[in-house]
Amino acid sequence: MLKRVETSELRLGMFIQKLEGSWFKHPFWKSKFLLEEQWMLDALLGSDVDGVIIDTERGLSNVPQREVATVGAPPPPQRGMPLVPPRPAANKFATARVATAREFGTARKLAERHSRLVSRVFIEARLGRGISARTVDPLIDDIYASVQRNLYAFNGLLRCREDSEETYRHALATSALMIALARQMNLSAAETREAGMAGLLLDIGANQETGGPPHPEEAWSGSTADPENDVHCQHVLSGHALLKAAGDIPDAVLKVCMRHHERLDGCGYPNRLSGDEIDQLSRMAAICDTYDLLVAGKGHRPGLDPAEAIRHMGEHCEGLDPAIMVDFIEMVGIFPIGAFVELRSGRLAMVVDEDPTERALPTVLTFWSRPLGKKIKSEAIMLSQCYGADEIVGIAQLGGLDLPPLGALRQSLLNAYTRAAAD
Repeated sequence: MLKRVETSELRLGMFIQKLEGSWFKHPFWKSKFLLEEQWMLDALLGSDVDGVIIDTERGLSNVPQREVATVGAPPPPQRGMPLVPPRPAANKFATARVATAREFGTARKLAERHSRLVSRVFIEARLGRGISARTVDPLIDDIYASVQRNLYAFNGLLRCREDSEETYRHALATSALMIALARQMNLSAAETREAGMAGLLLDIGANQETGGPPHPEEAWSGSTADPENDVHCQHVLSGHALLKAAGDIPDAVLKVCMRHHERLDGCGYPNRLSGDEIDQLSRMAAICDTYDLLVAGKGHRPGLDPAEAIRHMGEHCEGLDPAIMVDFIEMVGIFPIGAFVELRSGRLAMVVDEDPTERALPTVLTFWSRPLGKKIKSEAIMLSQCYGADEIVGIAQLGGLDLPPLGALRQSLLNAYTRAAAD
């Protein structure tokens, strides 16, 4: 039986069926859960949620607090804490709870389902229809859950897929990167939600006439362009207007939509902000947006190898926040999933998994031998556990080899790794 109770009437042992009000008001990722620990109760009592719907068949009804044991409960969390107990700092880079290859399957289904949702949201925005935060609520929840299960799989999958329209794939990828980066930086649950939504919607103003989001090396540098007439500035201004008209999009997301092309050195657009004028989420978005566009490529510009994109950003993107770049590289790895590398043995391989404790020693899948000059049977090698038998010596140069297009090669190798792991 469902029953509404005031937040002040909540007791341990109740099953929360629904939290009233906007999802940005409450400190939990899930809206259905058993209220079984004191820190959960304290978090709700300190939130802006006025009331909740409880299920009396799955939990207790309105019972006195003393009837529920609270011995040993952890201290109450700060506002914005997600619906998981706090992790000790020592476990910051703990091994993912779900194997990457296994999560690839779940991530593939999520990407296919949510690409259609993102497509609909973008099309409706172009038609002048309102955008509600609740529309993308399930999408953000699913991406966050995937990142929680495995930090690398969702974005690794998107880097190796060819069958998604670039604007919508970019939206999903940037959202996942923002959530993963927020997690890496230990931001609160509320900030992580906003980061994910900002990544998803930051290019909502890009349209077919402008060819989608601008490539980092094609965008206005801030030296001569007129913000009111420049085509790249317009996608920022129109996107901000669309989101503001929705009425329930958080201010932090609105700022990111307007500022994700601003740079610390003042050479960004549309307002040439610099330094402390640019908020943290916008600095994060500048990095995630730039990285994914470099990897994906655009028009006549082919995408960079993920490892090459990391190197390029370090050498040529002076306006990006260097401290956040350190966190970003820690998050995606020096050799991200999808990167082609050359091994000391002369074999070429693609990175298919990361080791959180040895970021320079990922798992790779071999596919070519330079000494033999031909394709070879693929072998998965966990470099962190091969005890020096082989190692990465650099980014692979694939020019002149008898290989399929790199996008098709990435997808084929990832599929092979997923199938082998399932056997």
